[in-house]
Amino acid sequence: RAPVLTAEPLATAVVLAVFGTLLVASVIFSRATEQLPVPVALIFLIIGMLAGSEGIGGIPFENYALAYRLGTVALVLILFDGGLNTPSSAVRRVAAPAGVLATVGVVGTAALCAVGAHELGLPWSAAMLLGAVVSSTDAAAVFTVLRSSGVHLQRRVGATLEVESGANDPMAVILTIVVTESLMDPAAVVGWQIALTILAQIGVGGALGAAIGYGARLMLARTHLA
Repeated sequence: RAPVLTAEPLATAVVLAVFGTLLVASVIFSRATEQLPVPVALIFLIIGMLAGSEGIGGIPFENYALAYRLGTVALVLILFDGGLNTPSSAVRRVAAPAGVLATVGVVGTAALCAVGAHELGLPWSAAMLLGAVVSSTDAAAVFTVLRSSGVHLQRRVGATLEVESGANDPMAVILTIVVTESLMDPAAVVGWQIALTILAQIGVGGALGAAIGYGARLMLARTHLA
């Protein structure tokens, strides 16, 4: 027990020091890119790649479960912030084109990416999975570019891009899950099951989201907090 007690303060100090260093570097580079139309998320990704096991930092990280959980929490916060700062009138005005882009557009992007990856030498299984993974636009990047980079678009176009970038993630997640399951057990996944899964995920998720949103608004309007 003694070696563990002796090593633990040092291990915690190293973790905090590395985290603090990466945070300081991210802040410095994000301020330096304020004059450039570059998403801050791209800077964070570059710093993470440089600090990783294949970069100059050499920090090994293979805890995929933790990465998935952190990514899911970050995605929820990003989408919540985007929804909170996007006027409901703008959402209603561009709901139709944004919905088409977030569904049909994502599927089309995944198909085009899969064909391109296959032409570059990847087998169809890997090409389809790659297309599903990269088929959606990144909400954090879109919000950052549209709001802080000085890019001026027509209001309807900008609202459409914002709503689409926040709404396309479920479709990309569903595509990735379907492709992964079909690759693991091709006989267990058929066409009608895929369509049914997509409709069920979108329908149930949309209904629950609307119910929770309207229910929370009613509850907060009738609840007086200190």
